[in-house]
Amino acid sequence: MEKPDKKTSILTVSETLFSELGYEGTSTRQIAKEAGVNMAMINYYFGSKEGVFMEIMNQRLTGFKAQLISISEEPISHMEKLVRVVDSYSRRVLCNVSFHRMMHRELSLAQRPELWEKLKIAMNENLMVIDKIVNEGIADGTFRKVDVRMLIATIMGTISYVVTSPSKLTPDSSLDITKPKDKEILTKRLSVHLQDLVKTYLTPNK
Repeated sequence: MEKPDKKTSILTVSETLFSELGYEGTSTRQIAKEAGVNMAMINYYFGSKEGVFMEIMNQRLTGFKAQLISISEEPISHMEKLVRVVDSYSRRVLCNVSFHRMMHRELSLAQRPELWEKLKIAMNENLMVIDKIVNEGIADGTFRKVDVRMLIATIMGTISYVVTSPSKLTPDSSLDITKPKDKEILTKRLSVHLQDLVKTYLTPNK
């Protein structure tokens, strides 16, 4: 059981370091030290720092894609599917803030074209699942006709704002997204807000 535990430790430590220091600011030497392993073990499992980074990304994005597909195939209305997607996406991001910040940093900087392209492809696959749910709802009259990609951008942009600027949501207090109680408050507020948003925005006018 030691090897799987070490591999998991490497990924956990790396995600935290990448989030706090960025890709360039994190070295394999730091990862090895924090994870309690030697450099050879990192090379054995992942080949390089980029390999570690992509493994983290693949695990997170693949897991979310599977969840999206599962929701999209449920025998429920398009609105119920979209509400579940919004709630699931909100909770996944706020439960993995370090990952979201790490990915957002890489996408905004685009300093490593090959890495950026892999992330873009993986994220686009997830986006297409959401796109399909909304467009099918428009086609059968459940939703009114809207700019689907702008709707998705609004949802994702709102979630990113909550992650990067949580204290701005409650001017009279300082919510700390790293504290479980505050995180739960923010997650619930975010999910309820986005569900209200999509219901109000997509419900056809009478």
